[in-house]
Formats: sequence, C-alpha cells, structure tokens
Amino acid sequence: MGHHGAIMYELHIRNLGMQEYSSVFNKMREFTTQRTLTTVDEFWCLQHPAVFTLGANADQQHILKQTDIPIVQSDRGGQVTYHGPGQVIIYLLIDLRRKSIGVKRLVGLIEQSIVELLDDYNIVSHARANAHGVYVDEAKIASLGLRVHSGCSYHGVALNVNMNISPFSLINPCGFPGLAITQLKDHGVTESLEMVSEKLTFKLCKYLEYNCSKINNYDI
Repeated sequence: MGHHGAIMYELHIRNLGMQEYSSVFNKMREFTTQRTLTTVDEFWCLQHPAVFTLGANADQQHILKQTDIPIVQSDRGGQVTYHGPGQVIIYLLIDLRRKSIGVKRLVGLIEQSIVELLDDYNIVSHARANAHGVYVDEAKIASLGLRVHSGCSYHGVALNVNMNISPFSLINPCGFPGLAITQLKDHGVTESLEMVSEKLTFKLCKYLEYNCSKINNYDI
C-alpha cells in the first residue's frame, strides 16, 4: 500500500474505553456536522455496554424478543445489531471527498483490513457481496454500518472478540434470520481486547493510507 509518493493522511486516534452508545452516537454526529475542510480525520476505538441498535431503515420485527437490553434508533446503514463488552468497535470519522474515495470503496477497505487481521491469527475469513461484514465460513465475526453526511463518514465497524454472543439470538442479526455469529475467542485467540483493537487500528491505517505513528488516548 502507500504507493510511492502517496499522501499519508494525518489521523487522530482516540481510545475511549467503555462508552454508552447514545452519547457516542450524538458526539459522532456533532463532530461530523461541525467539521470543516481542514478537520483531521479521527478513529474512535471503544466498547459499548449491551445495546441493540437499529439502522436508519431497520425493521423492528428483526427484534424477536423484548428484554432489558436497551434498543437505540441510529442513523447508520444496515438493520439491527448487538453491541456489548468484549467487542472491538472502531468508528471512522473520515472526510471521503478529501481522500477521493466513495463509501463502497471505504467498505471494501474496511473488510480487507479485517480479513488481513484475521489472516494474521490464522483464521480464514471473507467478505460477502450481498451482505456487508466479514464471515468465517457462514458465521459473522464483524459487522459494518456507516453513514455519510456531506461527504464525511461516521459509525464504523464492530469485531467480535471475547463477548457473550447469546443476545444475538434475540434478533435477526443484520436482518438475516438464523445468521450464525462467531468471535475470535471461538478460534483460539486469547489476546486482550486492547491488543486486537490496536492491531485492527493499524490495519485500517494501512489500507486507508493514514500515518498513524502516534496514538492519542484523549477524550471526546
């Protein structure tokens, strides 16, 4: 990557730990609507407490059973998904126009980053043309959901590492009834969530041509 003479874009990386979904969602939207042509792109790396989130046009019927897990209406693409502790989440706040990439290309690069990361763990995975995300055999290990506002993206990617995946059985994940869900732990990966998050961050930097020599642990 980074072909000769390519611009390596600057990036701010925020490691935010455990954060409530709604507050991060609002801050992402705020950041995106207020950013200017010179605002540096950011990755927000975090985890969420247990929550179901609905995409902008999601069908409530994909939530099969009401529980005490909160349900939040979001504005990302896609249907319903589950977030919870033990899942690496990276939100990608990117000026796509400045990078001259479309959302389709962005999705492809995110998927490639995850596939390559899993390959480093000796896990064979693939993306699907008809259903975004990354799969090991038929089971989904990472989900993607993005929103673009005035040429800038927010929301991002969730990779299942070491979590309680039973809440996925209460929904049709991403709108697919009976979709199997897997995680890194099921494939023998024992690395810490922080380590996995950092490795995925570097893969994303590589594919998206960011210079990420520095990681900033600052707050939002």
